[in-house]
Amino acid sequence: MHVAIIGNGIAGVSAARWLRKLDDAVRITIISAETEFHFSRTALMYAYMGHMRWEDLMPYEPFFWEKNRIDLERNYVERVHAADNKLEFADGTTMLYDHLVIACGSKWNKFGWPGQDLERVGGMVSAQDLQYLEEITPEIKKAVVVGGGLIGIELAEMLHSRQIPVSLLIREGSYWSNALPPEESRMVSRHIKSHHIDLRENTELDTIHDDGKGAAGSVTTKDGEKIDCQFVGLTAGVSPNVSFLKSEESIELGRGIKVDNNLRTSVPNIYAIGDCAELRTPREGRRNIEAIWYTGRMMGETVAYNILNKPVEYDPGIWFNSAKFIDLEYQVYGEVPAHGREGLASLYWEHEDGEHAVRINYEASTKAVRGFNLMGIRYRHEVCEKWIATETHIEEVLQNLGLANFDPEFYKQYEQDVVNLYNQQEGTKLELKTKRGLSAAIRFLRKAVST
Repeated sequence: MHVAIIGNGIAGVSAARWLRKLDDAVRITIISAETEFHFSRTALMYAYMGHMRWEDLMPYEPFFWEKNRIDLERNYVERVHAADNKLEFADGTTMLYDHLVIACGSKWNKFGWPGQDLERVGGMVSAQDLQYLEEITPEIKKAVVVGGGLIGIELAEMLHSRQIPVSLLIREGSYWSNALPPEESRMVSRHIKSHHIDLRENTELDTIHDDGKGAAGSVTTKDGEKIDCQFVGLTAGVSPNVSFLKSEESIELGRGIKVDNNLRTSVPNIYAIGDCAELRTPREGRRNIEAIWYTGRMMGETVAYNILNKPVEYDPGIWFNSAKFIDLEYQVYGEVPAHGREGLASLYWEHEDGEHAVRINYEASTKAVRGFNLMGIRYRHEVCEKWIATETHIEEVLQNLGLANFDPEFYKQYEQDVVNLYNQQEGTKLELKTKRGLSAAIRFLRKAVST
């Protein structure tokens, strides 16, 4: 059996690794023209900033692929011929397969802005985006970045690290307010400004202007302000990279590639995973497309089982994500909606320095914990997930909050402050009762598993 995988990101490579773990005989081919080997996409920024070399972005040594008998095809897929189980490549060659996994990822959005196709306009999704930015950096005296998500702040930080002044345009009143609750969103805005990045809130791009030589020379906002620049970063979200599939009518498309809970498309022997997959029936509270590293990894494992006739439904588990806004760490576990919901209570503590915060969401009726949002503080994934999964009472969580702290020996502790705030609001007299640190957390998890 031959399994062809389009895409060498975390989803595609995870699928290949699990296919090999589960079956020693299956033939596996990963197809990608982006790079020769799989690389850590989330670390692209660190290569530009000089923190890592390109080879440091490869999670596996070059011999890994031959050792695990995973073939690599450096090519672009022009078309999928589903009826013939055949791929047509850009160079005119073809490849037959028994099962196909499409893991072709995302592309950065263009929304029809005048000038969006000029030179010195780009995103930051692919290795080619990084290479292009490196090539044109000597020409950039001033940059504009458009969009208020994680990629936007990363690109702004990259440019800032090269001493390039950056104006960051977001249409919202504070940074990433469609994902972060208001207090955390305002914290991120303050943090960005404190690092001398020109954050322009309530500002939308209107036009990118030609410098007379076919490249970006300035932008105009919808308010009519003109900003001179030699680079425009378009980071207003991403969308599934599925345009090459539109000629294959048997593969049903929405925004992405429609898949069932076994990640199978409308064609029985074709699957889709990662950023390009659109679930027909996502789990309650989850989106049908989730362009997140860990969901791609989980989809890769799930699809391997299904291809090998070991049926298992995709289960993304409890939501989590982590990132950095420059040097402000961010973690979220469970349910933390930007605008709350009816019946969901929230305990929010913020340090007077405006750079550390803990939010714990819980059901107002039952006091069962639903989610954690951390800014400038790190909590243990396994501990928070266990509390959410077992619907632990908010007061039990608070009394044992020290178990979650990731850095108890090296950083100041804030658990008592969080407990004190709850006591003040609820009229209780809770006290921390657990030891802090890794050993206590391990004992807690072992006990949870045994029961």
